[in-house]
Amino acid sequence: MTPNRIRLGLNIDHVATVRNARGGSAPDPVRAARQAIEAGVDGITAHLREDRRHVLDKDIWALGDLCNELNTPLNFEMAVTDEMIGIALKLKPHAVCLVPERRQERTTEGGLDVAGNTDQVGEATARLKAAGIRVSLFIAADAAQVSAASDIGAPVVEFHTGALCDTWRAGEMTLFNDEMRRLEWAANLAHEVGIEVHAGHGIDYDTVSFISKISQIRELNIGHFLIGEAIFTGLNASIRRMRYLMDAARL
Repeated sequence: MTPNRIRLGLNIDHVATVRNARGGSAPDPVRAARQAIEAGVDGITAHLREDRRHVLDKDIWALGDLCNELNTPLNFEMAVTDEMIGIALKLKPHAVCLVPERRQERTTEGGLDVAGNTDQVGEATARLKAAGIRVSLFIAADAAQVSAASDIGAPVVEFHTGALCDTWRAGEMTLFNDEMRRLEWAANLAHEVGIEVHAGHGIDYDTVSFISKISQIRELNIGHFLIGEAIFTGLNASIRRMRYLMDAARL
């Protein structure tokens, strides 16, 4: 891997969403993860939600086994709850990403409020780090959140890019440019205080080139779009095109 290459993590959740719509075992998220790794993704991300609306407990353990077998990082997205911390400490994934979670939301609607919950998030971060698990905080591109992440010793932040991508799709170019400047500024701030920078949520073929050009960003985690695109082109092709666009933006 070249020093400037940006990593691609595939969020596998919505393969499980399709499976759960009918029950049974198909499509199998573990099979999709294996194919994605063969297609060149750098890691697999899965979010075990409190309500188990997509990924199930059995999926997380099977994905852990697969990633260990193929020497591929597993990024376990989780709420800051005792249940999820307990699962993470048993699973021992390469990384966890602490995210906000509300039952009524369709998907993760914003970043984790680290600044308003430093004790809770700080305690969870310390417990997970002590177990040798890399901890990422899914936050808004906001100075207060970056500062709080630094204060509790989080090694990684992942910036929520949903609003940025929504403004592009709505054709709101002034707002899109504002969001891009905010993301660039926050990425630089995090980098300056020694935090590794990731980004994710809502990224597609149109927006990935803009985001990938931010040199401080080391990893993108993309799920819904790639799984949806795979219906039309196949998972291998959807991943390879995203990988090409990310690499081309860096060059």
